[in-house]
Amino acid sequence: MGDFENKEREEVFSKKVRAGKRTYFFDVKATRSNDYYITITESKKRFEDGQFIKHKIFLYKEDFEKFAEGLTDVVNYIKSNQEVIEKRYEPNFDDAYAEEAGARSKDEFSF
Repeated sequence: MGDFENKEREEVFSKKVRAGKRTYFFDVKATRSNDYYITITESKKRFEDGQFIKHKIFLYKEDFEKFAEGLTDVVNYIKSNQEVIEKRYEPNFDDAYAEEAGARSKDEFSF
């Protein structure tokens, strides 16, 4: 029953980030004692069969500072040691926004 309870935890806050072929979900959830924690989920559609592959990590509040420091350090390292090439994303035509996009050129969708 414990596993079922974990899956049914209500999200307190959620942020969805689309990044090309991947989507990231940052979800704030609460433990039974009402302590907040974060789940970070990467979702990517597998080309071969159209199935979504998901990877998830759990981040607890006692680890927030160390996690943020580590992430900042590695991002800064990459920015300092490798030329950052702007990634261009194609529009996702599953979105309602795609209807508005109409016949826009590829360059209008670059970030």
